[in-house]
Amino acid sequence: MFTTFRGGQSGGWQVTSITRVKGETLPKVAALSIVASESIALPLLPSQNAWRLAGVASHLRYTEKEEREKLLAVQAGLGRSEASHAALIPIRKSAAWWELTQEERRKIFEDKSHHIEGTLKFLPAIARQLFHSRDLGMPFDFLTWFEFAPDHVTLFDELVGMLRATEEWNFVEREVDIRVEREI
Repeated sequence: MFTTFRGGQSGGWQVTSITRVKGETLPKVAALSIVASESIALPLLPSQNAWRLAGVASHLRYTEKEEREKLLAVQAGLGRSEASHAALIPIRKSAAWWELTQEERRKIFEDKSHHIEGTLKFLPAIARQLFHSRDLGMPFDFLTWFEFAPDHVTLFDELVGMLRATEEWNFVEREVDIRVEREI
């Protein structure tokens, strides 16, 4: 199942900010729409969207069994009614990251950066889903989607601040932070 995030003039989420964190940003848009489908359809007519990013949810690649069980025990699902705020954070990592072996990436991801262990305290307040885009020819390797209640915005800022301070983030060459609120 593919998920496509479309930045344009209409959608289910109102864009409140688009911030360049590292590398090139994305064009400003008023809204974000999210479409899940079994294929990625190209528009037949000129699109009203300024950008379109697609990814696929996949298996957990750097997670060991015990970590997976801890995550499943505390994580919340997407689409909760109280989670009216969200963030789409597309990320592209450097060639140096992809030249590492799976084992070397795992060591940086968890043993050094404590990506899973460090983020457990933010669950279930923040729900998240990772979409892989690298093999789809997209401009980003990952699309990270987070949903949270308005009173957890500061908690979310703490989460992304913690992740951006890790060794793993040294391999990020492009990141954009798109904040949205659910349209009423």
